[in-house]
Amino acid sequence: MSARRIMFQGTGSDVGKSLIVAGLARAYRKRGLHVLPFKPQNMSNNAAVTADGGEIGRAQALQARAAGVAPSVHMNPVLLKPQSEIGAQVIVQGRVLGAAKAQEFQSWKPKLRAAVLESFAILAAQADLILVEGAGSPAEINLRANDIANMGFARAADCPVVLIGDIDRGGVIAQIAGTKLVLDPDDAALIRGFIVNKFRGDPALFAAGMEAIEKYSGWPALGLVPYFPDAVLLPAEDAVPRQRFASRGESRSLKIVAPVLPHIANFDDLDPLAAEPDVNLIMIPHGAPLPGDADLIVLPGSKATRSDMDALITEGWDIDIKAHVRRGKRVLGLCGGFQLLGRRIADPEGIEGEPGETAGLGLLDVETILGGDKTLLAVAGRSVPNNVPFKGYEMHVGRTWGPDCARPLHRLDDGREDGARSANGLVAGTYVHGLFADDAQRHAWLNSLGGVASGLAYEDQVERILDNFAAHLESCLDLDRLLSLAR
Repeated sequence: MSARRIMFQGTGSDVGKSLIVAGLARAYRKRGLHVLPFKPQNMSNNAAVTADGGEIGRAQALQARAAGVAPSVHMNPVLLKPQSEIGAQVIVQGRVLGAAKAQEFQSWKPKLRAAVLESFAILAAQADLILVEGAGSPAEINLRANDIANMGFARAADCPVVLIGDIDRGGVIAQIAGTKLVLDPDDAALIRGFIVNKFRGDPALFAAGMEAIEKYSGWPALGLVPYFPDAVLLPAEDAVPRQRFASRGESRSLKIVAPVLPHIANFDDLDPLAAEPDVNLIMIPHGAPLPGDADLIVLPGSKATRSDMDALITEGWDIDIKAHVRRGKRVLGLCGGFQLLGRRIADPEGIEGEPGETAGLGLLDVETILGGDKTLLAVAGRSVPNNVPFKGYEMHVGRTWGPDCARPLHRLDDGREDGARSANGLVAGTYVHGLFADDAQRHAWLNSLGGVASGLAYEDQVERILDNFAAHLESCLDLDRLLSLAR
């Protein structure tokens, strides 16, 4: 079998490529096609553990779910996880290859091309249709020479392209027409048409706009996609949704806050809390204090824990967190957030930056040494305080130990104990990701925080939103025409 393929590139990041691919995967699956998602290169600190024991971008895991298949490392063969402003950890076919600064990574791309094409060939032998997602924008022509994420891949795989623009951010006519202006003519020839995404209002009002884009780009219009409000309730890829930075109303029973540290990772752990009708989840940006009336502070994961500890102190959030505990309120650390809660974080091998060690918050009597093989594992077990079951996954480097580990937060089905709790029970940490996606665990946490009785079935909600978005795309795009463009 050799799959048909079509690639969706964007005029920039965050134009909705990931969600459109997920929606199309669900729509074509409902038509009886065996669909697989593929993204040659991704940059995100939101990752998922795959059934074959590796990691890929969270967006590709969601797309696999939409397609009704298990996620595989071949769906995202190159994953970059930023650790600094100019450097990232490089994951190839699910495993850590090393770390590279931006300039150095450009020289790696020709070697990585083979892995990308190998993974694509493996998927192409299994599917009826592969939906390929680009990264960033093909208009980044300064990166074109060794590109493996956009036109470089499309050329190598002989893959037709659909270009997506985002009208919500303004200037969509220039976005698409400008992309045509800067592209190499042979690259531009691969684009079969364009989609304008996130439109609000009466579509008739933008008919002239669609005609203008056709005139200036020479590409046919393939559809105008109305804004889909429930998109924010699906797992985010690599940008904290803007809606999370503001309070959603004082009528909600619980206020849960999380500081947005520079290298925040796997913050989709918090998505199920944001979906709860009685929870006001607020992501606290740079320059703002942590609210004094929060019921729970959550420290999410981090891709550069020691650096983020320094940032936490610079923001003054360490003072806010300790004051929160003195008021008798609770703190939970997830993975890197767990490490931040301890007395010390040591990185003797320079796994996440310069070798050295950093003092933590000291709210848990534990310490962490980074090093060794990366743990990538699906897990299940029960929480120790209340014997409530859960399922999740581990994705971390290093080992944490100390007296407070004698009070574990979880007991895993494989016999291991996970996490730690302070003697007063107010501070806890865990290496388990995906904890709040488990309804039983989330319901237990909300009940313990404020007696909130939750009836939300989170995974069912994700499925319902994927179905609704697939129907949304069916109503505004000609899916038969799109399929006819696939080669």
